[in-house]
Amino acid sequence: MPYKNLSKIPIYRKSLDLLMISREIASYLSYNKDLLKLYQSNSLRDIMVNSLLTDSILISQQIAEAERSESHAVRMRSATFINVIIRNINSYCIGLEKDGVKEKEYLNLLKSEVKTFRRMYKVWRRSMRS
Repeated sequence: MPYKNLSKIPIYRKSLDLLMISREIASYLSYNKDLLKLYQSNSLRDIMVNSLLTDSILISQQIAEAERSESHAVRMRSATFINVIIRNINSYCIGLEKDGVKEKEYLNLLKSEVKTFRRMYKVWRRSMRS
């Protein structure tokens, strides 16, 4: 399959926006400011923030894998995985709120981005069926 320019695919660009926002929120909310070492933390907040970051990265990777694959099975597996990740990110937002994050406007911004992404995702997933 010829190389696809992912930057021209709207859902891929939106996934990068979601990643950027997640990265900024993680940097702001985490107790451990070294984001590469969040996984070593015993803090529940840091663990949730690390999961948020990891899942945000996985979304763009899965979109790239689906877009570059000719296999319908691979494309559908990536789409299903992305759906799970979207639900996880919403759960992390709820978890962070319950952990006492006072800056709810940041979490609301992330939830709003996820909502926009989900709408785009549904259109993208339907387009893969043909």
